[in-house]
Amino acid sequence: MSLQVQNDEKERKFYAVVDGHEAVISYVKSGDAYNLLHTFVPEELRGHGVAEQLVQTTLDQIKAQGAKFIPTCPFVQGFLKRHPEYREGVA
Repeated sequence: MSLQVQNDEKERKFYAVVDGHEAVISYVKSGDAYNLLHTFVPEELRGHGVAEQLVQTTLDQIKAQGAKFIPTCPFVQGFLKRHPEYREGVA
């Protein structure tokens, strides 16, 4: 499954809609750094790797912008432990 992750700057979230359900990473942006606060995946989508792919795609988009991120969210912190190659983007 390939997620189409969007960045809604007004609502301060990266999100993807899967089967009518929205998976979200909420953030606060300060300068060129995104403080990733919380990852939420609806019950219906859990156990299918949606959160993992949402985080990966979000971090790829942040990197493509030349921005950095702050991994406040525990799930993002866990992702970084499993994928140390993404740590270079930490602010």
